[in-house]
Amino acid sequence: MKLSARNQLKGRIVELRRGATTAHVRIDIGNGVIVTSSITNEAVDDLGLSVGDDQSPLSRLRMSW
Repeated sequence: MKLSARNQLKGRIVELRRGATTAHVRIDIGNGVIVTSSITNEAVDDLGLSVGDDQSPLSRLRMSW
């Protein structure tokens, strides 16, 4: 799999909500900081993301603090 990451944050997935085409993934990166990334459902499947996973989200993501 070829990845092109612009942002890499380590944390634990605390919520994953799928929409029609896009998923919102909430990641606890520590110290009470939660970031939300918006990625395609296909990317969620390709990366095998699920709640509770320790992850470094590797994607072109839109983050909200």
